[in-house]
Amino acid sequence: MPETQPSGPLAALPYILPLVVLAIIMLRGTRPRTLVIDRLWIQPLMLMVLGGLVVFIQGAPSPMGMVLLPLALIAGAGLGWWRGRLTRLSVDPETHTVTSQVSPVGLALLGGIFLLRFGLRAYAMKNPGALHASVADITDAMLLIAVGLVCAQRLEVWIRARALIAEARAR
Repeated sequence: MPETQPSGPLAALPYILPLVVLAIIMLRGTRPRTLVIDRLWIQPLMLMVLGGLVVFIQGAPSPMGMVLLPLALIAGAGLGWWRGRLTRLSVDPETHTVTSQVSPVGLALLGGIFLLRFGLRAYAMKNPGALHASVADITDAMLLIAVGLVCAQRLEVWIRARALIAEARAR
């Protein structure tokens, strides 16, 4: 029995929902936010554990996946480091409170990753064998890009924030 595709407004939901989430993330990123550097490790740790579990549950990756997954993690880490470098940090000289604000380029980078993910997904669905990788390998790779991005960004911000606080305390 063939599955029917949703029609009408429901057909657009898989495209609209991620765009709404991206818009919320971008709006939140335009405002300066207080940064608690002692807690910057929590989200990356959770993502590493969850990402590792998802990849582990999928089973052993294909030979293409064995090449693709480490490259995805490295690419995500590189993008995360770059995004972390683009984050503006400031320290209140009296309270030593750190605030962070993502730059417009950092927000555009995040939007570009979202667009790449959806473009790649649409292409893979229309041309299943063209990428020479299984759907599981592609989804795991996209997950590892996100894990690498968040972990490297948080590490970069943590290193810079600690240096700024030490400098503020020395004055």
